[in-house]
Amino acid sequence: MKTKIHYAWIILLLAFFGLLATQGARLAFGAFIEPWQHDFAADRGSISFISTISFIVYGLSQPLFGRLIEKVGVRRIFSFSVLLVGISFFLTKFVTSTWQLYILYGILASVGVGGASGVAASVAVTTWFHKKRGLAFGIIEAGFGAGQMIMVPASLYLIEGLGWRTAVVLLGLFLSCIVFPILLIFMRSTPADIRLRPLGEEGQNGEVHSNRTEKATNLPLLSLLFMKPFWGLVIPFFICGMTTTGLMDTHLVPFCYDQGFSTDMTGMAVGVLAAFNIVGSLFSGQLADRWDNRFMLVALYMLRSVSILILLLSHQSFWLLVFSVIFGLVDFATSVPTQLLAAKYFKNHSVGLILGLLSMGHQIGSAVGAYLPGMLYTRSGNYHLTFIIAILLLILGSLFTLLLPKQYNTISEKIMEPVNTETSVS
Repeated sequence: MKTKIHYAWIILLLAFFGLLATQGARLAFGAFIEPWQHDFAADRGSISFISTISFIVYGLSQPLFGRLIEKVGVRRIFSFSVLLVGISFFLTKFVTSTWQLYILYGILASVGVGGASGVAASVAVTTWFHKKRGLAFGIIEAGFGAGQMIMVPASLYLIEGLGWRTAVVLLGLFLSCIVFPILLIFMRSTPADIRLRPLGEEGQNGEVHSNRTEKATNLPLLSLLFMKPFWGLVIPFFICGMTTTGLMDTHLVPFCYDQGFSTDMTGMAVGVLAAFNIVGSLFSGQLADRWDNRFMLVALYMLRSVSILILLLSHQSFWLLVFSVIFGLVDFATSVPTQLLAAKYFKNHSVGLILGLLSMGHQIGSAVGAYLPGMLYTRSGNYHLTFIIAILLLILGSLFTLLLPKQYNTISEKIMEPVNTETSVS
């Protein structure tokens, strides 16, 4: 079957659209914090705990979905996960207390988000692309930024104009009635499903995938705990989740309202941040194929700490937008070099499992980053201490990244040798 445009690009477009819709809806959580506080007479710590539960469920689901995707395929997992998120959002309209939000948003929707996640999209990229993976990973990450740019401001305006209950109904219908059927009809799990080879592969259909699956069974899960590259990736990625989806995606909107910014200014700041997320993700995808990914991550984490320092020291509209530009450029941009490093260190093992474990670390960090600021805010009435902690942790994450082995292009069997526990990252 010969086509001018390889179907891999269609798969990439579908994954981009699925992430835009599903992850964009998830990233809109911050827009609902204040109305939920008001309607349910709850403090910010209690509402933030909903997000914490969500991140924990999302994170724990990642290795499971990573394995499940390899058994039943990306198409089924991705599309039906979107449907679950849509139904959960729709049912949120009928909640009358916070414990119901814990179940619908914190658990059910988060399981769906876990299936329609970057892990599923990344497995699709590694399956369909044998060339231009850095670019493809960058486009995937841009889906998160596009979702944030579109869904968060849209949610803010829907909540302000129609109320939060109408907003969740519209989000639920969009996911269930538009996104789900598109993915189910057009998504394909492997090139072999439509008698194609992956983009850039010079072999027969299925050869690469079957070999990888056979080798994936040779890596015991517990052995990862004694591998230096694993900890060198997962600890900074934990901090990454804590300072992005945990802290900023959950608390930036209420922080802006606390500082007296209008809905228009807050929406503009989030939109600018998301727009530069897209730019940063695409640029990261191009750069990651050319630069040392370790040093690239160090630069990204350090720039992120600078952006948070700007937000901490100034509360004017101009500096809020400066923060949005810098933070947006380095926000999702860390995922591409992290994924590429993981692919190099663990190239002969299960892509779904490894990426799932990394994503779990990221989401657990997000859970901490969502809850801790809410708790500290309840006690102090501001986010100052939270921002200082975030800056220090990002510097620490940069140091851990520098400890990663230099020879990541060597065969993974050598790198995967267990290291002495005394010299491993603690």
